[in-house]
Amino acid sequence: MTELAQGDVRLLETETAQRLLVSREMARIAYVAADGTPRVMPVMFHWNGIELIVSSFAGARKIDAIRARPDVAVTIDTTVHPPEILLIRGRATITEVDGVAPEFVLANYRYGGDEFGAGRIAEVDHPGTRMARIAIRPSWVGLLDFKSRFPGGRTVGEFSLRGRG
Repeated sequence: MTELAQGDVRLLETETAQRLLVSREMARIAYVAADGTPRVMPVMFHWNGIELIVSSFAGARKIDAIRARPDVAVTIDTTVHPPEILLIRGRATITEVDGVAPEFVLANYRYGGDEFGAGRIAEVDHPGTRMARIAIRPSWVGLLDFKSRFPGGRTVGEFSLRGRG
C-alpha cells in the first residue's frame, strides 16, 4: 500500500489516529476570535467516526466566533517522546441543544471515568441548561509520529539532517 500523503482524510483510519481519537488527551481547537485574533482552546471531545464534536455551554464567546468563521484546526497530541500528533482541519457546524449535549456526556465519562462523569453531568444538568454542539468534519488530516511520519513529509534521513545548511 502506498503511504498516505499529509492532508489525506484516510489518515484517520490509521492505528495512531484511531488511538488518539479515543484517548484521554485533550484536543486543542484553533479558531479566529471576534476581534480577528487567533485563539487556541484545550477541550474535551468526542469522535463519532465522522465528526469530532466539542460541546460548549450556550453563550460562550467561541460559539459566535466559530459561527462567523467556521474553518477551524484541531490537534490531539501526546506529551511523551517521540510525540504522536493528529492534525485536523475542517469546517465546524454549530447546533444549539436544549439540555446537556450527548457528546458532552460521553466525553466526560471517557476522560474521567464513571464517578467523575456522573458527578460532572449532575453539576450541569438543570432545567434551562443550553449547550452548543460544535461538530468538525475533517477535510484535511495530518499525522506525525516521528518514527515514520515527520514534519514536511521528510524521510527519516532528511529529518535527521534538519537544521544543517
